[in-house]
Amino acid sequence: LAFCRGRIVRVPKGPLIRVLGTEVVIPCSVSDYDGPSEQNFDWEFSRETDFVRIVSTWDSTFTSEEYQKRVDHGDIKLRRSSNDAVELVIRNIQPTDQGRYKCSTPSTDATVQGNYDAEVQVKVISDGLSVSGSKARSSMSLRLSEGDSFKLRCSAITTSPEHTHLHVTWQIKSGLTWRDILSLTHEGKFQPGPGYEERYRNGDIRLDTGANDTYRLSVSQASSLDGGAYRCLVSEWVRGADSSWQKIQEKSVEIASVAIQRTDVVISTSNVSVTERDSLDLTCNITTDRSGIFQAEVTWYFSASPDDTLSDAQVLLSMDHDSVVSDSTLISLSHVDRNSYRLLVRDVDVEDSGYYFCQAAVWVPLHNGSWHKVVERTSAPVSVVVTALEPDYEVFLNASKTPKFSDDPTELNCRITNAQDTEANIRFTVSWYYRQRLRSDDVVTEELLATMDADWTLLLGDRSRERTQNGEIIFSKKAVDTFSLRIQWTSESDRGDYFCVISAWSRHRNNSWVKSRDVTSAPVSVFWATQDYTLTVEAVKLKPFFVAGHTFEMTCKVSSKNIKTPRYSVLITAEKPLTDQSNPNGTTRIISLNQDSVVRLEDWTDQTRVDGVVLEKVQENEFRYRMYQTQISDAGLYRCVVTAWSPGGGGMWREAVNGLSNPIQIDFQTSGPVFNVSVHSDNPTIYQGELADLLCIVTTEGMALEPDDMSFDVSWFAVRSFVLDREPVLLASLDRRGIVTQSRRNGSSDLSLERISTLEFRLRVHGCEDHDFGNHYCVVTPWVRSATGVWQREPDIKAKPIFLSVKMDVLNAFKYPLLIGIGLATVIGLLSCLIGYCSSRWCCKKEVQETRRERRRLMSMEMD
Repeated sequence: LAFCRGRIVRVPKGPLIRVLGTEVVIPCSVSDYDGPSEQNFDWEFSRETDFVRIVSTWDSTFTSEEYQKRVDHGDIKLRRSSNDAVELVIRNIQPTDQGRYKCSTPSTDATVQGNYDAEVQVKVISDGLSVSGSKARSSMSLRLSEGDSFKLRCSAITTSPEHTHLHVTWQIKSGLTWRDILSLTHEGKFQPGPGYEERYRNGDIRLDTGANDTYRLSVSQASSLDGGAYRCLVSEWVRGADSSWQKIQEKSVEIASVAIQRTDVVISTSNVSVTERDSLDLTCNITTDRSGIFQAEVTWYFSASPDDTLSDAQVLLSMDHDSVVSDSTLISLSHVDRNSYRLLVRDVDVEDSGYYFCQAAVWVPLHNGSWHKVVERTSAPVSVVVTALEPDYEVFLNASKTPKFSDDPTELNCRITNAQDTEANIRFTVSWYYRQRLRSDDVVTEELLATMDADWTLLLGDRSRERTQNGEIIFSKKAVDTFSLRIQWTSESDRGDYFCVISAWSRHRNNSWVKSRDVTSAPVSVFWATQDYTLTVEAVKLKPFFVAGHTFEMTCKVSSKNIKTPRYSVLITAEKPLTDQSNPNGTTRIISLNQDSVVRLEDWTDQTRVDGVVLEKVQENEFRYRMYQTQISDAGLYRCVVTAWSPGGGGMWREAVNGLSNPIQIDFQTSGPVFNVSVHSDNPTIYQGELADLLCIVTTEGMALEPDDMSFDVSWFAVRSFVLDREPVLLASLDRRGIVTQSRRNGSSDLSLERISTLEFRLRVHGCEDHDFGNHYCVVTPWVRSATGVWQREPDIKAKPIFLSVKMDVLNAFKYPLLIGIGLATVIGLLSCLIGYCSSRWCCKKEVQETRRERRRLMSMEMD
């Protein structure tokens, strides 16, 4: 292939048959060349033997004299189509232009290969094509109605000496351009133009041939798009030497100008507004200038939106071309005149608001007696607004119950007054709203409490949903014209403005309810003045002087203001001296009486005196406290703590305010013995596992007592730190009856507590461990029997702590581990020696052969 490669110049295969006076275009191209991409071309012409130079792309002096004038006038020119192709254009070809045309390309190749020129024969024939309209008239005018049919004719004949074929195309001019309608090609095929394919398949557009070389265009069901100028375009084709078809000439003639009268469907009125219960009257007009016999088919549609299609719209009523109307009760359709059809809707409703449009189809009779639909149009929608009949009424809101205090009930009544023009199919519902009152000018939006829909179903708002479900808020309908809102227990958050909205609902023909009007009442303010609650408590000591063992009695009188029907709860407290270790905080809650007069012992834990305190209600605002068989340990300040309660929602009591009384002091003047307590240990430092002895010694001063008149409660405590910065831990206790109580222990050590004499108590720690160290002390509660035989409890006495140190016995701790270690080391050493001896004796033995030498001889040279 590489050796066969070379320049190739191509022209069409001849002969080229062209018609006299037409424009001839002869292409020439070159391929497989070297050099620059843009090639130059020379054209020459020959009638017989010699070639005459016509035109060149690169040499302006190439043209011969006989062609110079035609080249200068542009009748002969070269038109470049690409870098490697040009076209020779000859306008108004003449018989003298018949001959051979040669296209040459100057060489730009490195080597000469291939062909550098090509020739083509051109044959010029006479013009034998003639095209004319029907009856030899150049053009005619037709005025038709939409849906009519028409036919157009043209005649085309050729007397060419060559075997040529005609290509006939019917065209329409709408605007400035011609569009193809239907063609009969030079190959005998029918070809519809763009947009006419469907009509050609349906037979609405046909092209027929007749006698005298006539071509007839038939158009059925003419539409407004078929209006315009029509022409017949005829071209003459001949088959070339390469069997391809070539168009040699083209002629056209305008046949007719067709005007189509459009059929429109309009509704006589634009937007319509009617009142409910009235009649709606619409007329559908068909505008057409059709003079013949025709019938119209009319259908009325209804749609809620103007953008809905026919498939989405609702059919109201229809009349076919035989004037048969579909059945309807409230809607009628009548034929007013030849082109008008009236729609009457009686007793319109609000639901009839929407968009109405009509669709009309025109039918014409055929020769066989049947009817044919020629056109169908739909009108623009007309907006119809049906205004509801609003009932005339007023709304009045009043408060039948207003609160004066918090938790009082509130009741509001919303009444319909002066109701006029209310029919049986009018229904009223209510909506309740609340608006908070602010002292500033801030705008507060109303909150929906509840509303009713058309079937009187109550829909609750977020503010009142939970309280309504609990029965705290009640919505009801007391009468036909009265709605009620009741708040069982009004709180401070309910203060504000309330108003109601009465809605009127109208019943439609389909038994549905549509809201027609809302009327809002004037607001009603729910508000009451609030004053601060005040509570005063006074404690009075009934007996000014008493001694230990007698009964202490005091009363608490309460007075309050701005509290609705108050009830009181009372708590008796005692502030003991700081020496009382049973209550380090200083205040003890003794006994309480709640608002329902239920008595409860609080921190009173003395089992021997369970019934020793009494709290009772003397009057509604007076309470009395008694303490029987008082003891010295009861000394302190006593107060009454009173809480005022007011009735709340749902039968509950709500705390209003607290009050504290003045203190009443209990102070015993006594000259009895004074007790002191100390802790002693002979050996406060011990080793682990040994026994620790701690003594709690009580001493007396002042008045001497018999041993039987004294008794003690002893408790031992420990603080597990070097300094007293942790909570004390109870180790054991011994009450005055001799009962020992031990606390739960985690270690293996054990405790024992015993009384070794009247005033000495010993605590023993058996098998001491590390966690037994720390500061240890005892707390003693003396009990003294008075002259009346009553045991009196003295204040608790705390001893100064003693530090107990627990050490480790190093020798005993390491004695057994050392013995075991030494034994194991000795055994392992002996075993290692034994293994070494056996290995050297039997496993690693080596015999050495050595020549025996005499001592008397000289040392051999090999040992030098």
